[in-house]
Amino acid sequence: MTYFSRNLTKLIALFFLFTPTLALAQEPNTMDTGDTAWILVSTALVLFMTIPGLAFFYAGLVRDRNVLSVLMHCFVITGLMSIIWLIVGYTVAFSTTGMQAGNIGLHSFIGSFDKIFLKGVTASTPWGSIPEPLFFAFQMTFFIITPALMIGAFAERMKFSSMLWFVALWSLLVYLPICHMVWGGEGAFFADMGVFDFAGGIVVHITAGVGALVACIMVGPRRGFLKSQILPHNLPMTVCGAGMLWVGWFGFNGGSALGANGDAAMAIVVTHISASVAALTWMFIEWMKIGKPSMLGLATGSIAGLAAITPASGYIGPFGALVIGFISSSVCWWMCTYVKNRLQYDDSLDVFGVHGVGGFIGTVLVAVFAAPALGGNQVDLNIFKQLGVQSLAAIITIFYTLIVSLIILKIIKSAIGLRVEDQEELIGLDLESHGESGYNS
Repeated sequence: MTYFSRNLTKLIALFFLFTPTLALAQEPNTMDTGDTAWILVSTALVLFMTIPGLAFFYAGLVRDRNVLSVLMHCFVITGLMSIIWLIVGYTVAFSTTGMQAGNIGLHSFIGSFDKIFLKGVTASTPWGSIPEPLFFAFQMTFFIITPALMIGAFAERMKFSSMLWFVALWSLLVYLPICHMVWGGEGAFFADMGVFDFAGGIVVHITAGVGALVACIMVGPRRGFLKSQILPHNLPMTVCGAGMLWVGWFGFNGGSALGANGDAAMAIVVTHISASVAALTWMFIEWMKIGKPSMLGLATGSIAGLAAITPASGYIGPFGALVIGFISSSVCWWMCTYVKNRLQYDDSLDVFGVHGVGGFIGTVLVAVFAAPALGGNQVDLNIFKQLGVQSLAAIITIFYTLIVSLIILKIIKSAIGLRVEDQEELIGLDLESHGESGYNS
């Protein structure tokens, strides 16, 4: 063998010997195809919850002269929130620049503006085990559905332009700070407190419920409220919407694990159990109280159970889901029937009674059922300490949302007014606001 051949052989051997070491020294690709595939599906499921799920659920509950207005509200909010999220929403909610664990400063409450228009984010930018653009899209669907939930409280009587201004300003001034404080990571105010909110009991349901309550009171009751029956015009449409919401909630809660893993699987299991128990609970309460079980009650109960399990879904087991589903349905039924009638506020489609109250119940009870002894997964959990943390975060969110929502609505009322004219309300928003009719025969 020649000198050249011997040295060539050594070089080839060295190449194969050190190639694995060089590969390991490179920056690893942390993105996982399985996790990415699941969050892609979850993103579609959560968007499906708003259009057409929530749109159908609400549209069937209003009178026939307002069906298109509710459908349009859900669709226009989807477009508007998506643009706001791209321009400024995502960066304010999830930018971690300037944050440090344990230090309270401006960025404990809002993110910085370094990711405006997704600046610096590419298809290969990772967020954990998924691409950051996918995380952006998944969280965008939460940003869409939260203000969309509120429209049920002031349905059939709010100006279209006022609604647009309200949801836009509310999303910027209420949703984004609360989202950042809970899910912004180390250095975020509620995150540093140790708050449990897996999929949005505080971020989505408490904020939407309280904002909806303030809005329905500020706009005022519908004509004929408490004087005559105001009945849903199409219950089959509502039931279809409720079913879509139930299925979509698997992506809402299961997707919040941000991976195709055991946490996602358990989140889906407890979500389904809570919804099932809550639906049956509401049905049996009605059956005992009025003598007949109603389809509307069954559907409403399921949504109450879904709202309540949302903050707890990644921390508890099936037993906790059973209890949370039962308690949330019972309390929400009481709020939507007895309390609303007693206080005479016209929360048209029971946004506060179902989402606000249900979200609060789940936010507090996760502190109990996250304990391993009760089927939870939080080792060494101090239940009483966590109850304090959860309650404090929920109360702060309630008061912040109430005050900011009130200010926004007062400004809009002074500038352009909140409510349509009496004649417009009588004719219906479909014709008066949009020049269309949902039913032409």
